Amino acid sequence: MTEDRSLIEALNEAQAFMEERLDGRRPRIGLILGSGLNPLAERVEGAVLIPFGAVPHMGVSTATGHVGQFVVGTLGGVEVCCMQGRLHGYEGYTAQEVAFPVWLMAALGAEILVTTNAAGGINEGFNVGDFCLMADQINFTGRNPVTGTAPDALAPRFFSMLDAFDPLLCAEALAVAEELSLGSVMREGVYLGLLGPSFETPAEIRMFRSWGADTVAMSVCEEVIAARHVGLRVLGMSLVSNMACGVEGASPSDEEVHEVAATRQADLCRYMTALVPRLMLV
Repeated sequence: MTEDRSLIEALNEAQAFMEERLDGRRPRIGLILGSGLNPLAERVEGAVLIPFGAVPHMGVSTATGHVGQFVVGTLGGVEVCCMQGRLHGYEGYTAQEVAFPVWLMAALGAEILVTTNAAGGINEGFNVGDFCLMADQINFTGRNPVTGTAPDALAPRFFSMLDAFDPLLCAEALAVAEELSLGSVMREGVYLGLLGPSFETPAEIRMFRSWGADTVAMSVCEEVIAARHVGLRVLGMSLVSNMACGVEGASPSDEEVHEVAATRQADLCRYMTALVPRLMLV
Protein backbone atom coordinates (compact mmCIF):
# COMPACT_ATOMS: atom_id res chain seq x y z
CA MET A 1 0.00 0.00 0.00
CA THR A 2 1.64 3.25 -1.13
CA GLU A 3 2.14 5.95 1.47
CA ASP A 4 0.98 8.76 -0.81
CA ARG A 5 -2.61 7.46 -0.97
CA SER A 6 -5.10 7.44 1.85
CA LEU A 7 -6.28 4.16 3.30
CA ILE A 8 -9.82 4.77 2.04
CA GLU A 9 -8.65 5.44 -1.53
CA ALA A 10 -6.49 2.31 -1.47
CA LEU A 11 -9.33 0.15 -0.15
CA ASN A 12 -11.74 1.55 -2.72
CA GLU A 13 -9.37 0.70 -5.55
CA ALA A 14 -8.73 -2.79 -4.20
CA GLN A 15 -12.46 -3.37 -3.70
CA ALA A 16 -13.28 -2.26 -7.24
CA PHE A 17 -10.61 -4.58 -8.64
CA MET A 18 -11.86 -7.55 -6.63
CA GLU A 19 -15.51 -6.94 -7.45
CA GLU A 20 -14.73 -6.83 -11.15
CA ARG A 21 -12.93 -10.17 -10.89
CA LEU A 22 -15.67 -11.72 -8.75
CA ASP A 23 -18.51 -10.72 -11.10
CA GLY A 24 -21.18 -10.21 -8.45
CA ARG A 25 -20.08 -12.84 -5.93
CA ARG A 26 -20.17 -11.59 -2.34
CA PRO A 27 -18.33 -13.70 0.23
CA ARG A 28 -20.02 -13.93 3.60
CA ILE A 29 -17.07 -15.41 5.51
CA GLY A 30 -13.43 -14.40 5.32
CA LEU A 31 -11.07 -17.26 6.08
CA ILE A 32 -7.35 -16.77 6.76
CA LEU A 33 -5.25 -19.91 6.43
CA GLY A 34 -1.99 -19.94 8.36
CA SER A 35 1.27 -21.87 8.22
CA GLY A 36 0.81 -25.38 6.86
CA LEU A 37 -2.98 -24.99 6.64
CA ASN A 38 -3.24 -23.67 3.06
CA PRO A 39 -4.66 -26.92 1.56
CA LEU A 40 -8.15 -26.13 2.89
CA ALA A 41 -8.46 -23.61 0.04
CA GLU A 42 -8.32 -26.53 -2.40
CA ARG A 43 -11.75 -27.60 -1.07
CA VAL A 44 -13.34 -24.35 -2.22
CA GLU A 45 -15.70 -25.03 -5.13
CA GLY A 46 -16.05 -22.82 -8.20
CA ALA A 47 -12.98 -20.96 -7.06
CA VAL A 48 -11.76 -17.65 -8.46
CA LEU A 49 -8.02 -17.31 -7.76
CA ILE A 50 -6.58 -13.83 -7.33
CA PRO A 51 -2.88 -13.46 -6.39
CA PHE A 52 -2.23 -10.98 -3.60
CA GLY A 53 0.22 -9.13 -5.83
CA ALA A 54 -2.46 -8.48 -8.45
CA VAL A 55 -4.69 -6.56 -6.02
CA PRO A 56 -3.95 -2.82 -5.90
CA HIS A 57 -2.05 -1.80 -2.75
CA MET A 58 -1.93 -5.38 -1.41
CA GLY A 59 1.31 -6.89 -0.15
CA VAL A 60 2.61 -10.30 -1.23
CA SER A 61 3.29 -13.21 1.09
CA THR A 62 6.92 -14.27 1.57
CA ALA A 63 6.47 -16.77 4.42
CA THR A 64 7.30 -20.44 3.82
CA GLY A 65 4.27 -22.43 2.66
CA HIS A 66 2.04 -19.37 2.17
CA VAL A 67 0.69 -19.47 -1.39
CA GLY A 68 -0.29 -15.81 -1.31
CA GLN A 69 -3.64 -15.62 -3.09
CA PHE A 70 -7.33 -15.05 -2.50
CA VAL A 71 -9.52 -18.07 -3.23
CA VAL A 72 -13.17 -17.05 -3.59
CA GLY A 73 -15.92 -19.62 -4.01
CA THR A 74 -18.13 -21.89 -1.89
CA LEU A 75 -17.17 -24.06 1.08
CA GLY A 76 -19.95 -26.14 2.58
CA GLY A 77 -22.35 -24.22 0.36
CA VAL A 78 -21.33 -20.81 1.76
CA GLU A 79 -19.61 -18.08 -0.24
CA VAL A 80 -16.16 -17.58 1.27
CA CYS A 81 -13.07 -15.53 0.60
CA CYS A 82 -10.02 -17.54 1.65
CA MET A 83 -6.64 -15.98 2.12
CA GLN A 84 -4.32 -18.82 1.14
CA GLY A 85 -1.54 -17.43 3.26
CA ARG A 86 -1.34 -14.11 5.11
CA LEU A 87 0.87 -11.07 5.65
CA HIS A 88 3.04 -10.76 8.75
CA GLY A 89 4.77 -7.93 10.52
CA TYR A 90 8.03 -9.89 10.43
CA GLU A 91 7.92 -9.73 6.62
CA GLY A 92 8.34 -5.96 6.94
CA TYR A 93 4.67 -5.01 6.63
CA THR A 94 3.14 -2.29 8.78
CA ALA A 95 0.19 -3.09 11.04
CA GLN A 96 -2.18 -1.43 8.55
CA GLU A 97 -0.75 -3.45 5.67
CA VAL A 98 -1.35 -6.63 7.66
CA ALA A 99 -4.90 -5.46 8.37
CA PHE A 100 -5.59 -4.30 4.80
CA PRO A 101 -6.96 -7.64 3.47
CA VAL A 102 -9.25 -7.97 6.51
CA TRP A 103 -10.76 -4.56 5.84
CA LEU A 104 -10.98 -5.50 2.16
CA MET A 105 -12.90 -8.72 2.88
CA ALA A 106 -15.31 -6.73 5.04
CA ALA A 107 -15.83 -4.27 2.19
CA LEU A 108 -16.58 -7.20 -0.15
CA GLY A 109 -19.40 -8.36 2.13
CA ALA A 110 -17.86 -10.64 4.76
CA GLU A 111 -19.70 -10.72 8.08
CA ILE A 112 -17.47 -13.22 9.88
CA LEU A 113 -13.69 -13.65 9.97
CA VAL A 114 -12.25 -17.09 10.70
CA THR A 115 -8.53 -16.81 11.31
CA THR A 116 -6.26 -19.85 11.70
CA ASN A 117 -2.59 -20.30 12.43
CA ALA A 118 0.06 -22.65 13.73
CA ALA A 119 1.10 -21.87 17.29
CA GLY A 120 3.38 -23.00 20.04
CA GLY A 121 1.84 -24.58 23.12
CA ILE A 122 2.56 -22.78 26.39
CA ASN A 123 -0.08 -24.66 28.38
CA GLU A 124 1.58 -27.90 29.46
CA GLY A 125 -1.79 -29.66 29.29
CA PHE A 126 -1.83 -29.21 25.50
CA ASN A 127 -0.29 -31.69 23.07
CA VAL A 128 1.38 -31.19 19.71
CA GLY A 129 -1.31 -31.80 17.10
CA ASP A 130 -4.16 -30.37 19.20
CA PHE A 131 -6.41 -27.61 17.89
CA CYS A 132 -7.07 -24.62 20.15
CA LEU A 133 -9.96 -22.20 19.83
CA MET A 134 -8.96 -18.70 20.86
CA ALA A 135 -10.99 -17.49 23.83
CA ASP A 136 -9.08 -14.20 24.01
CA GLN A 137 -5.79 -12.68 22.89
CA ILE A 138 -2.82 -10.74 24.20
CA ASN A 139 -1.40 -8.40 21.59
CA PHE A 140 2.32 -8.27 22.36
CA THR A 141 3.38 -7.13 18.90
CA GLY A 142 3.74 -3.55 20.10
CA ARG A 143 1.53 -2.46 17.16
CA ASN A 144 -2.11 -1.68 16.45
CA PRO A 145 -3.56 -1.27 12.92
CA VAL A 146 -6.02 1.39 14.04
CA THR A 147 -3.21 3.76 15.09
CA GLY A 148 -3.29 7.07 13.21
CA THR A 149 -6.07 9.03 11.59
CA ALA A 150 -6.79 7.02 8.42
CA PRO A 151 -8.60 4.05 10.04
CA ASP A 152 -10.90 6.47 11.86
CA ALA A 153 -12.52 7.14 8.48
CA LEU A 154 -13.49 3.46 8.26
CA ALA A 155 -15.02 3.21 11.74
CA PRO A 156 -14.60 4.92 15.12
CA ARG A 157 -11.10 4.39 16.49
CA PHE A 158 -12.27 3.58 20.02
CA PHE A 159 -14.10 0.26 20.27
CA SER A 160 -14.48 -2.54 22.79
CA MET A 161 -12.45 -5.73 22.57
CA LEU A 162 -14.73 -7.57 25.00
CA ASP A 163 -15.60 -10.89 23.39
CA ALA A 164 -13.15 -10.20 20.56
CA PHE A 165 -13.63 -13.87 19.68
CA ASP A 166 -17.38 -14.32 19.40
CA PRO A 167 -18.62 -16.65 22.20
CA LEU A 168 -21.53 -17.98 20.12
CA LEU A 169 -19.26 -18.84 17.20
CA CYS A 170 -16.84 -20.50 19.61
CA ALA A 171 -19.64 -22.56 21.18
CA GLU A 172 -20.74 -23.72 17.73
CA ALA A 173 -17.15 -24.60 16.84
CA LEU A 174 -16.89 -26.76 19.95
CA ALA A 175 -20.20 -28.48 19.15
CA VAL A 176 -19.06 -29.34 15.62
CA ALA A 177 -15.79 -30.71 16.98
CA GLU A 178 -17.71 -33.04 19.28
CA GLU A 179 -19.94 -34.20 16.43
CA LEU A 180 -16.90 -35.05 14.30
CA SER A 181 -15.17 -36.87 17.17
CA LEU A 182 -12.52 -34.15 17.40
CA GLY A 183 -13.52 -33.00 20.88
CA SER A 184 -10.59 -34.75 22.52
CA VAL A 185 -8.09 -32.68 20.50
CA MET A 186 -9.98 -29.36 20.61
CA ARG A 187 -8.81 -27.02 23.35
CA GLU A 188 -9.69 -23.46 24.33
CA GLY A 189 -7.20 -20.87 25.48
CA VAL A 190 -5.69 -17.41 25.39
CA TYR A 191 -3.52 -16.67 22.37
CA LEU A 192 -0.50 -14.36 22.57
CA GLY A 193 0.82 -12.74 19.41
CA LEU A 194 4.39 -11.50 18.88
CA LEU A 195 6.09 -9.65 16.05
CA GLY A 196 8.67 -12.40 15.34
CA PRO A 197 10.42 -13.75 13.34
CA SER A 198 12.60 -15.30 16.05
CA PHE A 199 10.97 -17.87 18.29
CA GLU A 200 10.55 -16.95 21.94
CA THR A 201 13.08 -17.56 24.72
CA PRO A 202 12.30 -19.89 27.63
CA ALA A 203 12.24 -16.87 29.97
CA GLU A 204 9.67 -15.15 27.75
CA ILE A 205 7.54 -18.28 27.70
CA ARG A 206 7.60 -18.46 31.51
CA MET A 207 6.51 -14.81 31.63
CA PHE A 208 3.73 -15.38 29.08
CA ARG A 209 2.45 -18.37 31.08
CA SER A 210 2.27 -16.17 34.19
CA TRP A 211 0.12 -13.74 32.15
CA GLY A 212 -2.38 -16.49 31.35
CA ALA A 213 -1.33 -17.24 27.76
CA ASP A 214 -1.90 -20.79 26.48
CA THR A 215 -0.49 -20.48 22.95
CA VAL A 216 1.93 -18.16 21.15
CA ALA A 217 2.74 -17.28 17.54
CA MET A 218 3.56 -14.41 15.18
CA SER A 219 0.21 -13.42 13.61
CA VAL A 220 -3.54 -13.03 14.21
CA CYS A 221 -3.71 -10.17 16.75
CA GLU A 222 -3.64 -7.30 14.25
CA GLU A 223 -6.15 -9.13 12.02
CA VAL A 224 -8.56 -9.54 14.94
CA ILE A 225 -8.27 -5.88 15.95
CA ALA A 226 -8.94 -4.81 12.36
CA ALA A 227 -11.93 -7.14 12.12
CA ARG A 228 -13.50 -5.90 15.34
CA HIS A 229 -12.82 -2.32 14.29
CA VAL A 230 -15.26 -2.71 11.38
CA GLY A 231 -17.73 -4.96 13.19
CA LEU A 232 -16.81 -8.42 11.90
CA ARG A 233 -17.54 -11.35 14.21
CA VAL A 234 -14.37 -13.38 14.76
CA LEU A 235 -13.53 -17.03 15.32
CA GLY A 236 -9.87 -17.93 15.85
CA MET A 237 -8.27 -21.37 15.89
CA SER A 238 -4.66 -22.50 16.23
CA LEU A 239 -3.02 -25.78 15.45
CA VAL A 240 -0.56 -26.55 18.25
CA SER A 241 2.31 -27.36 15.92
CA ASN A 242 5.02 -27.43 18.60
CA MET A 243 5.50 -26.85 22.28
CA ALA A 244 6.87 -23.40 23.02
CA CYS A 245 10.57 -22.93 23.67
CA GLY A 246 11.68 -24.60 26.88
CA VAL A 247 8.37 -26.43 27.47
CA GLU A 248 9.29 -30.08 27.89
CA GLY A 249 12.72 -29.16 26.49
CA ALA A 250 11.27 -27.93 23.19
CA SER A 251 13.37 -25.92 20.72
CA PRO A 252 10.93 -24.95 17.92
CA SER A 253 11.82 -24.85 14.24
CA ASP A 254 9.97 -23.82 11.08
CA GLU A 255 10.39 -27.34 9.71
CA GLU A 256 8.62 -28.86 12.72
CA VAL A 257 5.68 -26.47 12.29
CA HIS A 258 5.09 -27.57 8.71
CA GLU A 259 5.65 -31.27 9.41
CA VAL A 260 3.03 -31.31 12.15
CA ALA A 261 0.59 -29.23 10.09
CA ALA A 262 0.81 -31.79 7.29
CA THR A 263 -0.40 -34.51 9.66
CA ARG A 264 -3.52 -32.52 10.62
CA GLN A 265 -4.60 -31.14 7.25
CA ALA A 266 -7.22 -33.84 6.58
CA ASP A 267 -8.91 -33.24 9.94
CA LEU A 268 -8.78 -29.46 9.48
CA CYS A 269 -10.38 -29.69 6.03
CA ARG A 270 -13.11 -32.03 7.26
CA TYR A 271 -13.77 -29.83 10.27
CA MET A 272 -13.88 -26.48 8.47
CA THR A 273 -16.08 -27.81 5.68
CA ALA A 274 -18.63 -28.86 8.31
CA LEU A 275 -18.20 -25.77 10.46
CA VAL A 276 -18.50 -22.97 7.90
CA PRO A 277 -22.21 -23.44 7.07
CA ARG A 278 -23.03 -23.79 10.76
CA LEU A 279 -21.44 -20.41 11.54
CA MET A 280 -23.99 -18.70 9.31
CA LEU A 281 -26.79 -20.04 11.51
CA VAL A 282 -25.45 -18.61 14.77
